[in-house]
Amino acid sequence: MNKAAAYTQFDNKTSIVEQYAPLVKRIAHHMLARLPASVQLDDLLQAGMMGLLEASSKFDGSKGAKFETFAGIRIRGSMIDEIRRGDWVPRSVHRNQRRVAQVIDELGQELGRDARDTEIAEKLEISLEEYHHILNDVSVGKVIGIEDLGVSEDVIVSDELTEDESFDSLAEVQFKSALAQAITTLPERDALVLSLYYDEALNLKEIGAVLEVSESRVSQILSQAMLRLKGKLKHWTQV
Repeated sequence: MNKAAAYTQFDNKTSIVEQYAPLVKRIAHHMLARLPASVQLDDLLQAGMMGLLEASSKFDGSKGAKFETFAGIRIRGSMIDEIRRGDWVPRSVHRNQRRVAQVIDELGQELGRDARDTEIAEKLEISLEEYHHILNDVSVGKVIGIEDLGVSEDVIVSDELTEDESFDSLAEVQFKSALAQAITTLPERDALVLSLYYDEALNLKEIGAVLEVSESRVSQILSQAMLRLKGKLKHWTQV
């Protein structure tokens, strides 16, 4: 690469960073609102910038997605990777999450409907307060995202597959369809919280204002909705 080309490439990346730095900050603050205090904003911003630069080098406008949409996915993914590398989630949180998901699935089969909070707590042989505490731990103990259910957000950008795309990509699109169907079977409030959180990008406080409940309760509903989905999609992904 000659000096002129190298300078042009550097200048383009500098321009992209300047233009989309607010997007990185917005995503970082949105994620930080649901994470423990041990996660630092600067770490998220640094990881997000790396994701932005990666997006600028891999973006293909011919696939129909807007750069901001594509970049947002890469930025968030880079931040999640950075958080997971930190490995700050206690084993007890993972253990409780698996147990709750199993009980939700078992009760769903026994009752022929989604189990209520009180029924889940009774099956777990704990108080309702303890059950809600577990849901809160699950929420703050990990970044809850669609990718945690086994589908890549890259596939969500475009449903159209090119001839050279792999079987794995096709499987992800099929999973996305199954996920959409599973969401329609959730209790109305669970589905509403998922929609407000992911589609409308509202934070917990804003959703709480819509539902007239506390942020803590929204966190519990969101965690429980994700665990319900894992049970409904157990043939696709393991809990």
